[in-house]
Amino acid sequence: MENNGAQQEAVTSASAAALSFSDSINPKELQRCVFTENLVSLSESGRDLGKFNVSVEFAFRAQQPCMLVHAQSHGAIEDSPCGTTVTAYITCDLEVLEEDYYEYMKLEDRSLEKRCHIAQRDGNILITKVTTDGQEVTEQSAAYPQSVARGLITEGSHLLLMRLFALKKKVPENMTFISIDHNLHIISATFEQLGVESVEIGGECVEVFGIKRTLQFSEDDPQTWHCYFLSDGHMVSRVQSGSPMVVKMLELPSHEETGTLKLTIVRCVNMMVICICLIVAKLEKMSLSWEEDMQMQSKFLDQKEELKADHAFHLRRHPEIRALITDFLQFLLLRKPDEVFPFAREYFLPFACHRPQSESTQDVDPSI
Repeated sequence: MENNGAQQEAVTSASAAALSFSDSINPKELQRCVFTENLVSLSESGRDLGKFNVSVEFAFRAQQPCMLVHAQSHGAIEDSPCGTTVTAYITCDLEVLEEDYYEYMKLEDRSLEKRCHIAQRDGNILITKVTTDGQEVTEQSAAYPQSVARGLITEGSHLLLMRLFALKKKVPENMTFISIDHNLHIISATFEQLGVESVEIGGECVEVFGIKRTLQFSEDDPQTWHCYFLSDGHMVSRVQSGSPMVVKMLELPSHEETGTLKLTIVRCVNMMVICICLIVAKLEKMSLSWEEDMQMQSKFLDQKEELKADHAFHLRRHPEIRALITDFLQFLLLRKPDEVFPFAREYFLPFACHRPQSESTQDVDPSI
């Protein structure tokens, strides 16, 4: 196992302007970043190579509220299946609480996997990376004091940062953050404004805002990405310099995800949790032999059919409920926690309405 980080002198640091930007982020700005986007990966000839999905939502980690960024890409390059998965918990000022990065490629003769875990522990940023190339396994680790790692932008947090830039339609000057290279060394990560362009999406011409992201792996080896966004923060395209592949939006997103819809989801989840708690409490306190009572059985069957019809109607009116439960199950199977109930509580806790109704309504931006 290789050890880096604390033993090495950190010569790269984030700019004062970048740190100031992170400290000035308003929670209401983050609220506008909460949505899911679905894009496709295309070759230069337009061939479909795979899917690219990014979701941002509110969460709770390390006993504090945060943002959960989840990104997935799956496809094939030259008929070799490949993909990446990123799950990152980010504070409101873009500090990384914890992040898991997984990348794989299945070749004819072997499989290549890379896993990287980043976490805050006792005032340090701990990084562990495991690379599996066929039967060969290489482990690396690094530790940096949080003071040295200020302004760290990872694979997960840069997606949230660019949404914030896109919503502002501006990238301030001297946005130099830091990142981690393949050897777990600190490198610079800069973001620059590319300006506004007009593109056609789904037969409609729209204006998009461009952002250039550069990772300075070495003086002679910078890697850059050109990303374009709609005014509401949705990514339209992403191209890495020198890559024959482009991530692209094929259809404009629906604007039905309004603040009212989000409040409906929150209320549905709250009611579901309350109902489950009440049902469990009643079952623990009473045991009825309703099967032996014909009148009670008849009422039960009648109410059962009414409830089934009412529930089916409600689900048809609000398909987002099924999507919410599906996302939870997918995340549950992805994380595979030993304790399911605490995991479920932590997952659904951010949806709870602890604030007064008037405040909740004011915080929802109708443009979401």
